[in-house]
Amino acid sequence: MSGEPLRRIATVTLIVAGYDEAIAWYVEKLGFRLFEDADLGGGKRWVTVGPAEGEVRLLLAQAKNAEERAHIGNQTGGRVFLFLETDDFARDHSAMLSRGVEFKEAPRHEAYGTVAVFTDLYANLWDLLQPKR
Repeated sequence: MSGEPLRRIATVTLIVAGYDEAIAWYVEKLGFRLFEDADLGGGKRWVTVGPAEGEVRLLLAQAKNAEERAHIGNQTGGRVFLFLETDDFARDHSAMLSRGVEFKEAPRHEAYGTVAVFTDLYANLWDLLQPKR
């Protein structure tokens, strides 16, 4: 045992327009699991989704004011926001296309793996990525 503390990034906040529409999209289109949906009162909820087998979860946070609403769909200034890794690019790419996920490009083969950029329901950019192992 090294004595080093165990630390990890467990949850990433994603600003959304509405809880229910975001839950539906991530569960139906990406096949994510709804882990938590707890009413915190005052219209606020603790909603987390993510791949069933993954450790990192998305906290779906409904925008509460104009400043937050301005960032919906552009949380990283137009850069790719999140990277969805897969062990079978062709399988997941095909499934996502059949569910209506919009890809911005054809799959490409890079030194680091097979990748294609897609958008979520708010136009945030994501990479679907099968890394080279």
